[in-house]
Amino acid sequence: EEDLLNDVCREVVERWSDSQVVDAKEEKEDEVQAIASMMEKQARIVVKPKEVSQEEKQRKAALLAQYANVTDEEEYPFPAQGSGLCGTTAPAPALFRNTNVEDVLNARKLERELLRDEFQKKKEQDKLQREKDKLAKQERKEKEKKRTQKGERKR
Repeated sequence: EEDLLNDVCREVVERWSDSQVVDAKEEKEDEVQAIASMMEKQARIVVKPKEVSQEEKQRKAALLAQYANVTDEEEYPFPAQGSGLCGTTAPAPALFRNTNVEDVLNARKLERELLRDEFQKKKEQDKLQREKDKLAKQERKEKEKKRTQKGERKR
């Protein structure tokens, strides 16, 4: 029985190891197959070029042409004034008017006016406070004078 038991154990171990080898081979084949199918799918994917309409091409060309026309002869912040560094008087037509400089100047002017008004108010308040202080000082002197006179009368 012991010989039979050893034979059975050896046979079980052999079959188990054979099945492990077969499973490992099948897993490797499955992995290889999966990788191959992924590569085939990626090879099929083709990036289509973006189709640009004729109108968009013209718009882009117009913008590029406009920026290409800006030269050193023109004064950038004030293109509407028409006087360039080289004496040109007709700048390239702009699609929009740059109002940044005007906005900044108006904001500064408004800020100066507000500061001027605040300073004027403070100046008036200081003047009123000085007058109040002067009256209070004068009243204290008068009270001190009356108190002194009262003390002299009692003597």
